[in-house]
Amino acid sequence: MDDYKKHYADKVVLITGGAGSIGSNLTRALAQLDARTVIVFDDMSAAYSWNIPSLPNVLFVRGSVTDEVALKKVFVMKPDIVYHLAAFFANQKSIDFPQHDLMTNGLGTLLVYQYAQMCGTGRVVYASSGCSIYGSSAPLPLKEDVMSMHLTSPYQITKMLGELYANYFLNHYELPVIKTRFFNSYGPGEVPGQYRNVIPNFIFRAISGFPLPLTGDGDETRDFTYVMDIVDGLLRAGYYEGAIGQEVNIASGSEVNILKMAERINELTGNRAGIIRTKRRQWDTKKRLLASIERAKDLLGYTPQTPFDEGLELTIKWFRDNWDQIKRDAEFPPGMSSAVFGVITKK
Repeated sequence: MDDYKKHYADKVVLITGGAGSIGSNLTRALAQLDARTVIVFDDMSAAYSWNIPSLPNVLFVRGSVTDEVALKKVFVMKPDIVYHLAAFFANQKSIDFPQHDLMTNGLGTLLVYQYAQMCGTGRVVYASSGCSIYGSSAPLPLKEDVMSMHLTSPYQITKMLGELYANYFLNHYELPVIKTRFFNSYGPGEVPGQYRNVIPNFIFRAISGFPLPLTGDGDETRDFTYVMDIVDGLLRAGYYEGAIGQEVNIASGSEVNILKMAERINELTGNRAGIIRTKRRQWDTKKRLLASIERAKDLLGYTPQTPFDEGLELTIKWFRDNWDQIKRDAEFPPGMSSAVFGVITKK
């Protein structure tokens, strides 16, 4: 077993937002690496109990990162490592509810850093967003030293704020923080919904027999990263000393055309409803996304292992295996998305 995996044996690990897709998969990985206790801390506002691994060394605590009473309950256990994944996700939701976004992603992140510092936590790994930090005009592939002040949603602003607070706590209190920047995560564990990522929503529609709504003109690209590759990057970030204080892209390092992705999902699910064109969202200003993963390779030894097509097949299998729960819990309430998604929940 690799040294970074051995590192977690007998450790107490806290995962804020641990019931989500990345968090639940990270929880399972840590439990299987013999962590003494994996604390899943989540307010369940965007997660479901059936998605939390039921294992003897996994402890679920319900609470919000903005609730100091709840934070005291988990930090009193003196976690050795904190993965701060909790967030008010993502762009469109932050535009609809900017104050809630600021409270969760701003104040909540500040409080997590404060409690980690007061408890002497050995490492904090912050989940930032490579899709947000770089703005729309940064050259490709996106490298960590490039930042933009021209951000287009509250979510992008508060993800940047979390990185700036990380710098403050590192410089002022010597809190060991690593800023990991995720790119277009997909994979088992993400239940579709109005504010969810494109791949789970496309798979949900395709299995339900509905056309896939495509914004833009068809030549847009994204750096889709399979969730278990992100989990591997996080495990590495919690171990390697050279990454402390650094910003590190956790991505696939390859571009996928969104139109071709939609066509492939229709093919894999047998969906004959095709594709429809919809209006581009105002905040969506990036034509292409491609991350440089050279720093992750250098500092963490990170290399993504899952080809995109294989990841899609594994994600579709997870949908089929959990279809009853997913269909029950997929959230497409009336509102701006009802014209696109609302009818599905009635089928």
